[in-house]
Amino acid sequence: MTAALRWWCVLIGSLLLVAMPMLVRARPVPASDVPAGALLQRIVEARSLSYTGLVRTRGTVSFPDAEQLSGLAKLLGTTNRVRVWWQDPAVWRVATLRPTGETDLVHDGDRMVRWVYESKNATLIPDATVRLPDTRDLLPPELARWALAQARPDELTRLPSRRVAGHDALGLRLVPNTPRSSVGRVDVYVDGGSGLPLTVEIFAKGTTTPALSSTFEDLEIDAPDDTDLAFTPPPDANLRFDADVDLAAAVDRFSDATPPTQLAGLPARGATTSPVGVFGRGPTVLLAIPLDSHTAEDLCKQLEERPGAVRVNEGILVAAAPLGLLLTTRDAAGT
Repeated sequence: MTAALRWWCVLIGSLLLVAMPMLVRARPVPASDVPAGALLQRIVEARSLSYTGLVRTRGTVSFPDAEQLSGLAKLLGTTNRVRVWWQDPAVWRVATLRPTGETDLVHDGDRMVRWVYESKNATLIPDATVRLPDTRDLLPPELARWALAQARPDELTRLPSRRVAGHDALGLRLVPNTPRSSVGRVDVYVDGGSGLPLTVEIFAKGTTTPALSSTFEDLEIDAPDDTDLAFTPPPDANLRFDADVDLAAAVDRFSDATPPTQLAGLPARGATTSPVGVFGRGPTVLLAIPLDSHTAEDLCKQLEERPGAVRVNEGILVAAAPLGLLLTTRDAAGT
């Protein structure tokens, strides 16, 4: 064999190795005649599945980065890559990856540890009945479960299938028929074999680009290793305890307020004794958090300095489609 022929063999072989993943991704996905309602039921039943994978979340929601809400701003307004090891809803681990390190949430039973690689802070956090969203809530299976909660048959339609992370994914679209909803539609792509949601895209009304999306880039539907789920802080870690978790959890713990049975025409979301009111269904949700005067005044000052905040009759309004934030008084809210 001549040298030229050997080089051609190497080159062709290399091209084939490079092209194979592209060919796999480009392979047509078989059409599916599974009804929308049956596909929704598969999603519900997939709640108990274990999996490991790499997720990319992308948000364009310009939420105010006030101190009490800074976690939401980073979660919903940036692009993040998250490694996940999920055994079940009680035992899991997620790691938000950054060029400088990572931040892990390690959950086991009724407690969670937040580990920040750069600062070496390991913070023990108790489970909170009511809390603001965190990284786990943007995983495709969890985001789909929230968005599709109490979905009605006339709100659901099928979408053409696509391939996601090497899996044939069946498409499902939710178009909320709640007049007050700021969400135009939610597109969910589900693993055809297991029912596990692989991609979720949430669109504000009147838009064609997702305000929030979450998709698996790599996925194995199998139980993670125990070593991946475990966390032992290094000897030089700074050990801490945070009982309040976030603004909503702190209010839920200390406030004696009683929320109304409905707000803005939306009924309360389930029976609860929490002072924090949750109203609506699916992606149409209002969260009413009663604040003490000190916290409210501090938040008011921060919001007034943020672009996009406007003062209305009811208080201060920040619109960040499809989300909105209104800081108001009890009297102005009528509750």
